[in-house]
Amino acid sequence: MSRAKAKTGDLVAIYADESCIGNGREGENPGGAAGVIEWLRPKSSKVARCDYWISEPATTNNRMALRSVIEAFREISRRGNSYRVLFTSDSKYIVEGMTSWVESWMARGWKRKTGQLENLELWKEAVEAVSKHEVQWRWVRGHAGHPQNVYADFLATRAAAEQSNSGGLRESEFENWVAKQKPGIVRLNETAPFPDLQSFQPSKRAWTI
Repeated sequence: MSRAKAKTGDLVAIYADESCIGNGREGENPGGAAGVIEWLRPKSSKVARCDYWISEPATTNNRMALRSVIEAFREISRRGNSYRVLFTSDSKYIVEGMTSWVESWMARGWKRKTGQLENLELWKEAVEAVSKHEVQWRWVRGHAGHPQNVYADFLATRAAAEQSNSGGLRESEFENWVAKQKPGIVRLNETAPFPDLQSFQPSKRAWTI
């Protein structure tokens, strides 16, 4: 990660979201995936943040949800370090997939009990990207005022509309974005505090079965 660097074994918080304009409609629907990555600066213990976002011209919400995972873990893995990661998303497709479905799919040779496994290659990429890290997967309700989740949704929606790509991690605009939100128009709760390492509970690593 850039600027203040987390060390191997440090805790990292990732808040990710996805967007697909016209999801489910006929035709090619543009989409975006994005997130904000947080860690503690070693000397000051202040929260540092970076943003990332990517886009596709024709996609689905589920596909972009997987891309939000893949891109985040690829970025934090660039220096070869392993982290404890609290990954927060409003996508049950991701949270339930990583904590439950993947294990059974892998046990069957990447097959479902019935029907075709959609987005198979992206699921495999996500598992590979995550495999070096201990991860706690956490679901939050979307559009419910969780500041980091709403901000990730903003980044993803903008990426989908503009078809833009951050080109890696960028210094976060989260605090400036929060300051610009007008009370009564966008309802935001208090910014979620950085997670406590003592309460970190990694989910089962299904890919080790």
